[in-house]
Amino acid sequence: MSRNNVRGPTSALTDFLRAEGITPTTVARRAATRNQEQPVAGPSNETQNENQDEAPQNEEGSGPEPEVHTSRRRRRGNAATSGYASDELDEPETPAKKQKTTTKSNAKKPVKKKDDDNRSEDEEDTYTALSKSMWSNAQKKPANGSLEDCAKCKNQFSVSHYTMAAVPGPGWLCHKCTKASGVDPFKKPTPRKRTKPTEKRNVVYFEERRFPSLVSVCINIVSKHINDIEAFGDIGALNMEAISKAISKNRSLTSENAHLFYGAENTTLTLYDATKLSPDAFITLGHLNPNLTTLRLDFCGRINDTVLESWSASLPALHSLELFGPFLVKAPAWIKFFQSHPQFKSFLITQSPRFDVECMKTLVETSQGSLQKLGLREVGLMSDAFLEYIAQLSGQLTYLDLADSAESCSEDAIIALLSVLGPTLTHLDLSGHVSLTDQVLHLGLKNATQLDGLVLSNIPELTDAGVATFFSIWESPPLSLLNMSRNPLLTTSALDAIMEHSGPALRDLNVNGWKDTEQVALEKVGKKACELRKLDWGWCREVNDFIMKDLLSNCKYLQEVKVWGCNKVEGKWVSSGTKTTAKVLGVEYHTVI
Repeated sequence: MSRNNVRGPTSALTDFLRAEGITPTTVARRAATRNQEQPVAGPSNETQNENQDEAPQNEEGSGPEPEVHTSRRRRRGNAATSGYASDELDEPETPAKKQKTTTKSNAKKPVKKKDDDNRSEDEEDTYTALSKSMWSNAQKKPANGSLEDCAKCKNQFSVSHYTMAAVPGPGWLCHKCTKASGVDPFKKPTPRKRTKPTEKRNVVYFEERRFPSLVSVCINIVSKHINDIEAFGDIGALNMEAISKAISKNRSLTSENAHLFYGAENTTLTLYDATKLSPDAFITLGHLNPNLTTLRLDFCGRINDTVLESWSASLPALHSLELFGPFLVKAPAWIKFFQSHPQFKSFLITQSPRFDVECMKTLVETSQGSLQKLGLREVGLMSDAFLEYIAQLSGQLTYLDLADSAESCSEDAIIALLSVLGPTLTHLDLSGHVSLTDQVLHLGLKNATQLDGLVLSNIPELTDAGVATFFSIWESPPLSLLNMSRNPLLTTSALDAIMEHSGPALRDLNVNGWKDTEQVALEKVGKKACELRKLDWGWCREVNDFIMKDLLSNCKYLQEVKVWGCNKVEGKWVSSGTKTTAKVLGVEYHTVI
């Protein structure tokens, strides 16, 4: 067997050089040229002559080594003088691992000799330099766009960013052969999912998990298959309101399935999302529910003048109406509707920009003596002129909501109104009238001695000292509902006075935005307001886990607590063993970034 067909590491080097375009002919020609220009020093003349005899065979043979021969001959010469045969070095019988170690040790410290061109033999010794690549089995990838022959199918292809090396090498695979081998070169790496910290996973849920009741399961089934209303038969009026709430969550109520809630025996009807009902569907509602006395429609923006004109005749017994968003109804339609219903007891509308003073005048004239609840919330044309007609309802009005008008009514007009209506009011909402000050409390609200619910949100002129003084001297029963949120000047003194006045009776408290309230006042909420059901003290910066723990431990009926903006609340009361069924909303530490 020829020495040029050596197996093992030398054979791998030969394959690597062939992949780099170094052919036996070019190597032999280069070696012959160098031998003519400069003789290569060898260990002995005998070895040199022997290798010269082999040179022609390399040119015609099956795979000579290029510049590798220089160092190999030197090693063979050394081997001859040390008693080793050259054939045994080319084809060793020892394991490959030992030869690999021996070869590395021989190449680690090459002998450097200067030639006539001032170049060291180490620089010309290609065998030493290439051995690093040989042992690492690395092959240089061709440039993108170059043409290569596939190592498997031998077809020529263009190299790209997705070209992969053949296994086993050498060579490169085309995309077709790469996919055939079970590897997708175009597949993107799957991003690692970020593991949530164990501490955050353990402190997430505050609600006690319970099995759903049979009624809730049935309601969910009805809401899911609401379009198959004919298959339901007669459901009954007991759970109609719950079903209405359920289907409103995904706006499933349409003109076709709304008939589920209709019936000639109905006296009360509530639809919490009427967005998809057309004007004709509202007209049909009146014809199919002729005995309605109480009607509530939320998100009813498609009600127009034609609908109200139809209701004037189709709903003769109606005396309580609550509409959210009747944008399209004009003043003449309101006036005609009021004239056809002179017995109104409750009229509550939200967001009706065309409801003007003439409408208010007609409502008071037709319902004076019967109207008990009046709500004109977010009415764009609200002004002091409205209050003059509302004042005529003295002695009968118990509920008044004038919140969030486009422009604030004057403080003098509000004080005059409360001095007349105050003694009979049980609920008052004056939120958003930004021109009001502490005077409206001391001169107007002091007359409301029967209030049970008070909403004074977003009245920035109210001061901490003024509110504290008022609640200290106010001669009225304790409040069960109090909302004084978004009043940035209210802090510790006001909360202390509120707890002293209404603490034991409060069911719903909202002090959102009282950012400077001290801990000593916040601690009193959990100690004195033990009957609380809902509490919103978001952005009260001093609320912490200790205050929350006392609140949840003492307020056994608590259903909901909002702590948005309370960055000292971490939820550690859960790990401390505090049990509660209340929903705690807005804990910043539970937000995974």
